[in-house]
Amino acid sequence: MTIQTEQPIPMFSDKVSSLRAYFDQGATRDLAWRDRQLAALAAMLEDHEERIAEALMVDLAKPEQEVYLGELALLFSEIKLARKHLKKWARKRRVSTPLAGQPGQSWVMPEPLGVVLIIGAWNYPIQLILGPLIPAIAAGNCAVLKPSEVAPKTASLVSSLVGAYLDPEAFAVVEGGVEETTALLSERFDHVFYTGGSAVGKIVMSAAAKHLTPVTLELGGKSPCIVDDSADLASAARRIIWGKCVNAGQTCIAPDYVLVTPKNKEALIAAMGKELDRMYGRDRLASTDYCKIINERHFDRLLQYLDDGETIIGGQHDRERLKIEPTVIGNVRMDSPLMTEEIFGPILPVIEVADLDAALAQVRAGDKPLAAYLFTTNKHNEQKFLSTISAGNMCINDVFMFMLVHDLPFGGVGNSGMGQYHGQAGFDRLSHLKSVMRRGRFPEIWIRFAPYNAFKIKLLKLFG
Repeated sequence: MTIQTEQPIPMFSDKVSSLRAYFDQGATRDLAWRDRQLAALAAMLEDHEERIAEALMVDLAKPEQEVYLGELALLFSEIKLARKHLKKWARKRRVSTPLAGQPGQSWVMPEPLGVVLIIGAWNYPIQLILGPLIPAIAAGNCAVLKPSEVAPKTASLVSSLVGAYLDPEAFAVVEGGVEETTALLSERFDHVFYTGGSAVGKIVMSAAAKHLTPVTLELGGKSPCIVDDSADLASAARRIIWGKCVNAGQTCIAPDYVLVTPKNKEALIAAMGKELDRMYGRDRLASTDYCKIINERHFDRLLQYLDDGETIIGGQHDRERLKIEPTVIGNVRMDSPLMTEEIFGPILPVIEVADLDAALAQVRAGDKPLAAYLFTTNKHNEQKFLSTISAGNMCINDVFMFMLVHDLPFGGVGNSGMGQYHGQAGFDRLSHLKSVMRRGRFPEIWIRFAPYNAFKIKLLKLFG
């Protein structure tokens, strides 16, 4: 999606103003109101699980298990966590006051930001629009949701359900494409939360800068997967293939490429082939456990990548069903689009490197990824990986699974994004953590007042 940068027609000023007026009334500051909205969101998902699955089948051909694991389970657990800890997260957080500030008390007081704009992505069109809404509600904000038009069936369902279940004076859904997104970005929000590609992320950040609006950008990038000489190859192959094939590779934290030494390369590839047979059978395009590519534009984009190396496994495709077989590619040109752009599909380059140091150097030569993976049984190699590579999220001996740990903030670094959410990190991200100090009136600290002298300076240095 390319957002227009021309002066947009102000289409949503009244809607945003209405939400802001409701926020200013103070209803969203009530913790009971927040809890009711979170409960209503959970009920919405429970009541319409079948309709959600049907919409995701139309848009992405998602199998039921991926609908639950990749979309609904994460939302249910986040809602449950937020409701459980809401009072704790929202209460004031006392901090120590130094001697020079006595008598006094100091604390941090979370408060709602106001009206938040949430722009979702098409690859997980339920989770990535409602996931940020959970901390927005918990923190006491109003919100405008802009689901991706690339998954139209799901976007329409989100619009109808949110309007039926959540407070209509606090939440609004805007459907549409480029024009609507551009018009929304011209409005003043108190926070913009965007999930998608880095090119549009820059446009979102630029638009937000006109109002000095803070942003959370959940982007992506080329998430590396290193398999060292000590790795359990059977386990590594199984987990890498699963992570690459979930949602047909259309996942921002999917392994984007594998780095492996000559010692393990052929054995790893052979193990990957066995796992593909085990998970999807010999006719993988016919598997009902395997998603389709979202549309023809992305289908054609992915087909072009197949020319950037030698197909070792897979490579078959079906335009009518918009399916591309899980494909392992070798002999890849490092300057090709396959290795310079995020793949976002079921194509997995396997790159031969001399050793772990060469693999780490390869990763560091590119932008900081959203996720980075290492398969190893060597503690020294694990520590070297953790201390050498900068990434938004890391996992040792698996992929994706950090998403299950609510106390691990999720987010990118550098080109892969800014800002984190999930658990309390999301609540804090969509709150203003207001600093407060209350001073006692007596006794007065007379040494801070003029006239100044050497004795007062000596005391300040002693007690400051």
